[in-house]
Amino acid sequence: MKKRILGEITVAPDKSISHRGVFFGSIAKGITRIENFLTGEDCISTINCFRSLGVNIEQKGNTVTVYGKGILKQPETVLNTGNSGTTTRLLCGLLSGYPIQTTLSGDDSLNKRPMKRVIEPLSLMGAEISAKDGNFCPLTIQGKNRLKAVSYTLPVASAQLKSALILAGLHADGATVLREPELSRNHTEVMLRSMGADIQSIGKEIRVNPIETLSPLELSVPGDISSAAFFIVAALITKGSELVIKNVGVNPTRTGIVTALRKMGGNIKEENKRIVCGEEVCDLYVTSSELHGITIEGEIIPALIDEIPILAVAAAAATGTTVVKDARELRVKETDRIRAVCDMLTVAGVTFEEFEDGFSVTGAETVKGGIYESYGDHRMAMSEQILSLLSEEEFQIKDKECVNISFPDFWGLFEQITKE
Repeated sequence: MKKRILGEITVAPDKSISHRGVFFGSIAKGITRIENFLTGEDCISTINCFRSLGVNIEQKGNTVTVYGKGILKQPETVLNTGNSGTTTRLLCGLLSGYPIQTTLSGDDSLNKRPMKRVIEPLSLMGAEISAKDGNFCPLTIQGKNRLKAVSYTLPVASAQLKSALILAGLHADGATVLREPELSRNHTEVMLRSMGADIQSIGKEIRVNPIETLSPLELSVPGDISSAAFFIVAALITKGSELVIKNVGVNPTRTGIVTALRKMGGNIKEENKRIVCGEEVCDLYVTSSELHGITIEGEIIPALIDEIPILAVAAAAATGTTVVKDARELRVKETDRIRAVCDMLTVAGVTFEEFEDGFSVTGAETVKGGIYESYGDHRMAMSEQILSLLSEEEFQIKDKECVNISFPDFWGLFEQITKE
């Protein structure tokens, strides 16, 4: 018997905002309190790194208190960033502007992810960064008291790269001007402005002026749209489903997934929309829908880059063919996600074509069970579990524990709302 999705849930707190709350609270002067903090492994890596940098951080459940003094101390050990690209790349930018020497390293997956895109512009600003093969962790940063302001066009739309350069720009000798090829998520700009930073955004250009002191903040983290996406798709693709997801962040730079699913015919309503700590938040009401294939490309890609694996699941349930283009960035995520998605579709028996910058998927009425490889990638494991709703056969997903990186409660929530 096919399953359906029924109920009301809250999903994991926003990972991007949780990271940044600790980052910016650590360099502010005063006490920053973060409610509904994501206690996944990536964000815990951020906390541990700042503790090593001399910041007093208390964690009680999902409440985190950061006692910022506006200074960072020389760490006694290598800063272990785990599997977190956000922690690693933002630390590169931040630590370039402090007169201490630090070394960053992570797990095997993190240490294969490219860092040259951050190293090169930071070097233009006067940072001294050495890396394995010039591109990979471990990398060592010799920070400076004052960096050089630059005018720089980002080669890719990347919130991690942009945020690293904004953090470096806070410690530059003038205005740092950044230009994005497409708009990427803007949590860094929103939060830093609320703490007193001098950051202006006009279209795709950002101007950052140096500042001596950041003010602390009281932060309540909304649910992560990237985590909500799995259950949105689950409800859309299963007949007779009705799901309410409460308190979800719907920052316009993050809602490409909702836009794309609506274009595919998805019934997703936003209710009780409000502003919390400068971020747009609402409740999402999702019901079963007949989806159809579309083409996803161009400027929407940065707004849904993390959700493309679960979009592939929606495409597998849709009529017609869905095409994803301009997503080459997926090749350098926790795993090669284009390849991983195609491997998933191969096991499922779904027709697809792989491109260098994306793929196409032709929908199927049902999918095959089997052994699915997550590659230790949290978003692949969760996507495969949602795909299992389309099958009458048994699914085995390898290394399911990797979801703890971003969504430790995923499996419990899935069981709670999945009905026969």
